Amino acid sequence: MYLIAATVAAALVVLITYWLHRRLVVAPGLRGRWAMAADTVLVLGALAGVGAFLTASGMLDPAWARPLGFIGFTWWAVVFYLILGAGLIALVSLLIRLVARMTGRPRLARPQRWLQIATAALVVVTAILVGSGLVAAGRPQVSESAVVVPRLPQQFDGLRIAVVTDLHVGPARGAGYTRRVVDLVNGARPDVVILGGDLADGTIAQISADLAPLRRLRAPMGVYGVSGNHEYLVEDGESWLDFWERLGVRPLRNERVELHRDGATIDLAGVHDYTAPVTAGTDPAAALDGRDGDRALIYVAHQPRQADAVQGRGVGLQLSGHTHGGQLWPFGYAVALQQPVVSGFGEVGDVPVFVSRGAGSWGPPVRVGAAPEIAVLTLQAPR
Repeated sequence: MYLIAATVAAALVVLITYWLHRRLVVAPGLRGRWAMAADTVLVLGALAGVGAFLTASGMLDPAWARPLGFIGFTWWAVVFYLILGAGLIALVSLLIRLVARMTGRPRLARPQRWLQIATAALVVVTAILVGSGLVAAGRPQVSESAVVVPRLPQQFDGLRIAVVTDLHVGPARGAGYTRRVVDLVNGARPDVVILGGDLADGTIAQISADLAPLRRLRAPMGVYGVSGNHEYLVEDGESWLDFWERLGVRPLRNERVELHRDGATIDLAGVHDYTAPVTAGTDPAAALDGRDGDRALIYVAHQPRQADAVQGRGVGLQLSGHTHGGQLWPFGYAVALQQPVVSGFGEVGDVPVFVSRGAGSWGPPVRVGAAPEIAVLTLQAPR
């Protein structure tokens, strides 16, 4: 099965590279050194892209292969925009020919010249988008928001919750990036820290050290976390949660804890991601059954659509991640087809949901139109 998957993946890489060669080299009529240079970039990029996937799968150890992962995944961001742009150019070219045929007008005198200009513009725009996206993705910022939570006691008015999701350290970014995020979180002085899943991509043996700086997180009322889908991709998710515990994080495994402040109490509940195996599947009932319905309830689930499972359960606020805010524009429009909220605040039935864009990046260490964030929410009691 693995050999078949590897063969299919390799064939796709070859086909994509060949298609880009046809659209970017052959169609605009590049010749000589320019054609050789373009094809060399396409081939080297494809090889780096394959290396990135090998690093993400654990076949290459990120301890030494992370630069390859960084370059290779960046290349896939380049490919994404080249495909979008080349497809648009091909569509416009087709429309020009159709209009000319339908109206009886002569075709463009120099159609190849038009393609050369359009292709050159595409390459320049792609370089600008990916270059600026690399810079943006490496500079997570703290975002501050206030939110009114039903039934929140006055004693909890002003409670600050830092939401950190989707770090995705491993193939492209390591411990240095985690330290940067931790410093930003601690600088915001939250009362509670919530880790919303998808913290790492890879095995515990290879990249646990990249999450070790999480041990320095400071919050007087605790650091809590729930699993995301990536905790289950190449490792047993429960093993990752056990590792988090060694870092001082309290995993919420389909369970609820009480937060106390000045004699008042609220509930904090968290569940596994949808993708958790049956033995540890998501179970909102286990987390919520038997709770005092008069208490305010903060509910943590990796995916926004998990709010569907807690309708009518008195959730005052659900905290989620997963979407990355789309990460690479215009991919957010596709994310919206699956998730009810892509970024920020929204309503899913009777559940108010906040979705963080995430502090890291999956695959390409690039963000376009969806800057990384460490969300700090200040809870407010109803007036």
